[in-house]
Amino acid sequence: MSACEARSLLVQSPGLPRSAEGDPVFPEPWAAEAFAMTVHLHEKGLFSWGEWAEALSAEVHRPGRAEDGSDYFDCWVEALTGLLVRKDIADAEAILGLQKSWQRAAEATPHGRPVELANDPLSRRF
Repeated sequence: MSACEARSLLVQSPGLPRSAEGDPVFPEPWAAEAFAMTVHLHEKGLFSWGEWAEALSAEVHRPGRAEDGSDYFDCWVEALTGLLVRKDIADAEAILGLQKSWQRAAEATPHGRPVELANDPLSRRF
């Protein structure tokens, strides 16, 4: 499968929010980045399309998820995180630490300014 075919399969992902014209839409920039990261990791061969679809489906159908799909990209991130941890590509504690650091950075960043990990008040500065 070529990279173009892989992208078209990912863009056809069931449940992906779409505009009136049928194009994928993202509620926040981080959701588009999570989508792009998933495409990139898939294209690099870190997981198959089937593995990804299974991980995302399991997360979307997990009890307690929003029936209206409003948490679709939260599911997306959880599915990607879980898949990377299960395949020993990433460490769960390291991912959680980065999530917390990004949250602190976002909270410490003045409105209208770009959120940068360096803005985390608990980050080590060398």
